[in-house]
Parts: sequence; C-alpha cells; structure tokens
Amino acid sequence: MSDERFSGDEQAHYARHFLVKGFGPEGQARLKAGKVLVVGAGGLGCPALMYLAAAGVGHIGIVEDDTVDVSNLHRQLLFGVGDIGAPKGAVARQKLLDNNPHIDIRHFAERLSQSNVLAYVQGYDVIVDATDNFTTKYLLNDACYLGGKPLVYASISQFEGQVGVFNLTDAEGRRSTNLRDIFPEPPPAGLAQNCGEAGVLGVLPGIVGSIQALEAIKILAGVGEPAANRLMLFDALSLHLRQVSVRHRASNPLSGERPSILQPREIEASCAVAVGERYAISPLALERRLRSDVPVQLIDVRDEHEHLAISLGGINMPLNQLPQRLAQAAPAVDTVIYCKSGVRSLKALSAINAIVGDGQCRSLTGGLDAYLAAGCLARLSRDGVPQ
Repeated sequence: MSDERFSGDEQAHYARHFLVKGFGPEGQARLKAGKVLVVGAGGLGCPALMYLAAAGVGHIGIVEDDTVDVSNLHRQLLFGVGDIGAPKGAVARQKLLDNNPHIDIRHFAERLSQSNVLAYVQGYDVIVDATDNFTTKYLLNDACYLGGKPLVYASISQFEGQVGVFNLTDAEGRRSTNLRDIFPEPPPAGLAQNCGEAGVLGVLPGIVGSIQALEAIKILAGVGEPAANRLMLFDALSLHLRQVSVRHRASNPLSGERPSILQPREIEASCAVAVGERYAISPLALERRLRSDVPVQLIDVRDEHEHLAISLGGINMPLNQLPQRLAQAAPAVDTVIYCKSGVRSLKALSAINAIVGDGQCRSLTGGLDAYLAAGCLARLSRDGVPQ
C-alpha cells in the first residue's frame, strides 16, 4: 500500500520496518521527522550513527572534531585504512549517506563547550552521548536537563559497558533521573581512564552503541519502554546483563531540592586541579617553553607504539615499565611528563619527581589530546617525522 509520506525509494528502504506490528509506517514517520544529535563519532558513535541513519532518523547531527587514527579501526567500523588522518565526522557523514540518502546529516567539526552546548541541545529532539571523557559527559548531562531534552548516556571500558536514558519526560510531565543522581560529581582526575588509557575490547562499543541507537529510536517512535530511571550494566566476559534502579537524589546540585547548577559548565577535572599548579603545565605554557631556548626534559609514559605514532619526542618510558626505566630520567632538569589525556602522566608524576627533584617535574594537563586541541605543534612528530 502506498503512503504519501514516503517516496517509493523510502518505502523500499524501510519495507521491513513497515511490517513490524506496533511500529509500521507511523513509527517510521516519527523517525523521519525526528532529530538526533550524536556527540562523538568514535567507538560508541559509529554503531549508534550507523543504526540511526539506516533506520531513517530524518535529521542527524554529528559533533566530532577528531581525525581517524589507526588505533580506531578495531572498533570504529565506519572507517578504513584509507580514512586515516581524515576528519571522522566528515567521513562518517558520507558513509552514512551512502547507506541512506533519504536523510539529512550535518557534521559539526568542533568540541562542545559551555558556550555552545545549549545551542546544540536545543536544536534536537534526542541527544546521544557517545563521548569518552567525564568533562563532556557532565556538560551534556547538565545541558540536557536545563534544555529539557532526553539524553541517551553510555560509558565503556575494557570489557564493561553501561547505558541509561536521562531526563526523559513521562506522560505526567515528570522527568527521569540524570547522571548526577548516580554520580553527583565526576571521579577525581587520575582515578578514571578512557579507552585510550585502559583499552577496550573492539566489539563492546558495537554492542553498547547499538543499544544507544535502540533507545533513541524508541523515544522518537514512541514505542517500548526506554531505560529511564535505571542503568543497564553489561559484562562482555560473562555476558551478564543487569539493571539497577536510579532514584532522584535530593542533594543533586542540578535537579535536587536546592540546585546550584543554573548554567552548563565545564568541570575542571584536569591535572592542574588534581595536583596543583606547581606540578602541572598547560599545553600553551609547554608550547611557549618548547619554542624558547630553555632546556626541558620530556618523558612520554605511553606505550611504545603510541610514542612512535605521534609524540613530542623525549624519552619513552611506558608506565608499566616505569620501575625498570626510571634511571633514564636525568636528575635536576626541568621535566614535563606527558601521555594521551593526562591520566598516566599523573600516575607517573610522583615516581619521576623523586628522581628529577621536587618541583622540577610537571604533568602536561590534558595530555597530547589537549595539546593538539589547543593548536600546539612546536615539537609534534608523526611516525617519527617532525611536522
């Protein structure tokens, strides 16, 4: 039966959806009118985007400023070897349109910040958190609550993942819980690792990101029971799936009885906050130092393959080899330790500081990720070749 809401090509594309009892053309029409913002086109974002686009969500936004790296390929299946070095969001957009040319996809090549997050959130019906850092997760959580938009949250590490739907308004106008009802504040810097620090089994984000797409589709189409007021915990090793109930927290600083968060704000969970300015150096400060004639000892505590792929040079002293490699550090020399995002360098700080001398050793705040984001390129080298 013909449906004027869809072209002939669209009806062919969504034919199997039309056959699903309780979904059918009405559910498909809701998807076509829907708008979903996916923040991050990495491990979680790739599968989420693939299924949202293929399902026919009419308007998709991708916020992603990163480029494709070879280390992404074991889990980020939108990308191939030929895409290495290319902007993730632009590559993802084209490949998604190759699957479904009937939808509108926009790529925003910038990072979310407290100055732009509300504008992004307010332009979409559902927000999908496919990020890998707590700063952005809390920024999104707060903006979605303040902007009145549902957030499909997920987090992964190694063999484990979790998914939840935050800030969803029910038929009575009540909002579901949010991230701060579970974790009022992010963990202290240095205690939490992202996939770049702890690693992740490649198939895990595929499973979890697909569940995020499912939850977004359920919300848009008005079917099923979204995972609101609960957190789904998935263990890939045992294939155990369990859910925990989440209750509203009266002391929630965002949505509790006495809210103190009235605008989205970027949480300063950086190395500088954790260890104090004496033991931290910002990307811009390091850039100025490297451009000067003042000598500085650089120590990279990432693994060897990471160091060879892209680095600031200096000594490669992997964190797991630190006790055996400490003798390589020269004493009484101003030293900067760096890693990918600042977690491993913080862990190495105390041990290396003991060799170099108190007060002469600092950790690069935010690691190479922050250095690159700040546009700092003074010493950067890729594959061992200076830029």
